[in-house]
Amino acid sequence: MKKLKVGIIGATGMVGQRFIMLLNEHPYFEITALVAGPRSAGQKYGKAVLGRWKMTDACPERILNMEVISSDEVERVKELCDFVFCAVSLSKDETRELEERYAKAEIPVVSNNSAHRWTPDVPMVIPEVNDSHLEVIAAQKKRLGTERGFIAVKPNCSIQSYVGALTPLMKYGIKEIVVTTYQAISGAGKTFREWPEMVDNLIPFIGGEEEKSEKEPLRVWGRVENGEIIPATSPAITSQCLRVPVTDGHMAAVFVRFENKPTREEILADWQSYVGKPQQLGLPSAPEKFLTYFEEDNRPQTRLDRDLYGGMGVSVGRLREDSVYDYKFVGLSHNTLRGAAGGAVLIAELLYREGYLTAK
Repeated sequence: MKKLKVGIIGATGMVGQRFIMLLNEHPYFEITALVAGPRSAGQKYGKAVLGRWKMTDACPERILNMEVISSDEVERVKELCDFVFCAVSLSKDETRELEERYAKAEIPVVSNNSAHRWTPDVPMVIPEVNDSHLEVIAAQKKRLGTERGFIAVKPNCSIQSYVGALTPLMKYGIKEIVVTTYQAISGAGKTFREWPEMVDNLIPFIGGEEEKSEKEPLRVWGRVENGEIIPATSPAITSQCLRVPVTDGHMAAVFVRFENKPTREEILADWQSYVGKPQQLGLPSAPEKFLTYFEEDNRPQTRLDRDLYGGMGVSVGRLREDSVYDYKFVGLSHNTLRGAAGGAVLIAELLYREGYLTAK
């Protein structure tokens, strides 16, 4: 099978580095362009990330010797790539403009950024949850005036640990959700070496996270209507988001109230049997099981369980009845794999298999 040629915009950052490791030997995609800002452009990638490589494994030799291209060189990137991943550290306005510039140049963009998460005709996808939202791409192409170019985005990493677990339970009429997320420092693009203040510490604020945690699930659970994503109007969600001294892995403590309260056995059966489109298609990055329930009282644990199915599985545990709400449980997901680069790669695999990504 001929692989699609892919570029990584923001290749020198933490998420860009994760993209490199995930795509280096990918069965569908081949890295043909590394793209970054003016500071790194023109350098060999190895020099551009010297002293800034944050992955545990070494960067592949082939990648170290590739030249970094400036993100302004859209036509050059177009010559080299069938599509691009985007993980830049720019303002929302700058990111929005950059991604639309690439899309209008007929380069599909699979974005890790938040700039287009609320653009009405841009799908924001968790592949196991709302793959049907991809149909809005046709309306987006019409707006952009493109044949190939479009933008698809990944939701915020903090919602991955609980939205998937709640989705099979929507049929019971979820009324209210209270969630507190305990988020790893890699969510801020940091390591303990770079952020020693986080050792033996917890910060009870992450800018913008609580709003994302409360609003983005409603868009994921929304519907496509007249060429736009219409967010759901319920359930009501309130959240708190805390930064904790953990390298990778976002934990969520969830309380939920239903219109029609299911039994504990029904919830466990729903989690056990839930299968999404990635599992049906056997996508390369798809976990064998999207949701894995742990019966042990002390699981899931971040260090033990964040790498489940290559960091793409979602772990759930401690389901029990609550004295105020109907039930409570905890969820865990790997924030830079399922929640960031891995989630975006899974979206691209789905787009490829569904015919949205093709070779030029």
